[in-house]
Amino acid sequence: MSADKHLQSWQERFEMAEAMQPLLGKLYRNQGVEVVVYGKPLLNASTIEIIKSHRLVRRHVGEKLRLRESFPFVEALSKLAVQHCKVDIGKLAINYWRDNKDASGIEAYMANELAPALNHGDDTPARDVVLYGFGRIGRLLARLLIERTGKSNKMCLRAIVLRGGKQGDLEKRASLLRRDSVHGPFNGSVEVDEENNAIIANGTYIQVIYANSPDQVDYTKYGINNALIVDNTGIWKDEDGLGLHLKSPGASKVLLTAPAKGAIKNVVYGVNENDILDEDMIVSAASCTTNAITPVLKAVNDKYGIENGHVETIHSYTNDQNLIDNYHSADRRGRSAPLNMVITETGAAKAVAKALPVLAGKLTGNAIRVPTPNVSMAIISVNLNSETNRDELNEYLKDVALQSGLQNQIDFTESTEIVSSDLVGSRYAGVVDSQATIAEGKRAILYVWYDNEFGYSCQVVGVMQKMLGLTTLSLPNL
Repeated sequence: MSADKHLQSWQERFEMAEAMQPLLGKLYRNQGVEVVVYGKPLLNASTIEIIKSHRLVRRHVGEKLRLRESFPFVEALSKLAVQHCKVDIGKLAINYWRDNKDASGIEAYMANELAPALNHGDDTPARDVVLYGFGRIGRLLARLLIERTGKSNKMCLRAIVLRGGKQGDLEKRASLLRRDSVHGPFNGSVEVDEENNAIIANGTYIQVIYANSPDQVDYTKYGINNALIVDNTGIWKDEDGLGLHLKSPGASKVLLTAPAKGAIKNVVYGVNENDILDEDMIVSAASCTTNAITPVLKAVNDKYGIENGHVETIHSYTNDQNLIDNYHSADRRGRSAPLNMVITETGAAKAVAKALPVLAGKLTGNAIRVPTPNVSMAIISVNLNSETNRDELNEYLKDVALQSGLQNQIDFTESTEIVSSDLVGSRYAGVVDSQATIAEGKRAILYVWYDNEFGYSCQVVGVMQKMLGLTTLSLPNL
């Protein structure tokens, strides 16, 4: 191909991606339809991100998916009365073009494949959400909730609750939402309403409330009712502490974004979210590490069975540690986080059993905090009940990542060059690094990357939806 043809091909793809964007936006805003390409979300995606999502298809299935081949599916989708679903146009297009030579049958094919979502009305009322705490996870949850605003949105971010309230606090909080050293700038505009103590982000009006205890807020004063309170502080972890939220008028349920103590259910979305019952008032979304390893462990156990194992977490430092050496109540954590690797404990291996009871008592775990600000890795070493090898295990996990009920939790990479910073912004609970897999006989070692901030936040959103009774069809059916 000549240089001119390469440029012509690129311009054609760019124009197709540009033409897709308004259709994708309208589908979500007006019909609640989220479009993905082999799991990669296209909601609010740039033209380059749309092009890159198509290029990844060949890596997954060995076949190219050109934008001119997928664009007719987006067009057909925009003409159908589908509602409240997630549609993978990548899988639909690949499956169609394998058996067809022209586009004449696309509309009929789409109507058949998406029949469960045709005229799929959702009379579930929109629910209010309050973020109690606005640190790393709170601000990322805000971004995720704000990007989903529209007529069909059922989770409405209404307020954030903070301690303090010093002069200038509101502007500083807005600035931290607007700019992020790890995750980049906010995708849109953030304004401050000083008079009414509120932040307005992409048209979403967010009341800022100051309180020193969960039971000191009357949410109904702000028009907030029957709200899900998402506690991001990590201060209260048991029923007595988290139950304080339920004493505040306007609050109805509580979700903790950390491992819980006692009998509170620890939920890993994609694995045991069906354990959440309507009567559960307090639920935990477990930890970022538990979310990263549990789906992979479930997949491995389902096929091979796990006799026992050990999980070593190579974890980026967190705000709990010190920038420079200083007092800390925990062992070793008082030493400078940016300058040291720090051995510390993790309860993630034991916590797996709360989401996956079949592995109770089978796993041990430890952690090493390292001088990176985000993205971590879990090294899963397990003894299996049946034999496998590296190629077979990788092929199985690749299929799980693409075609199973865990496809939104597990990603899979075959890159020989990938490093931690490449995973910033990953929406998956964990990403299997197939090039590092070791397997022989009944022994296997897996390396699983995870964005311990953003990937975890995406998992939290899933638990929020389940607690509020909000379900989304995923099509085509697996």
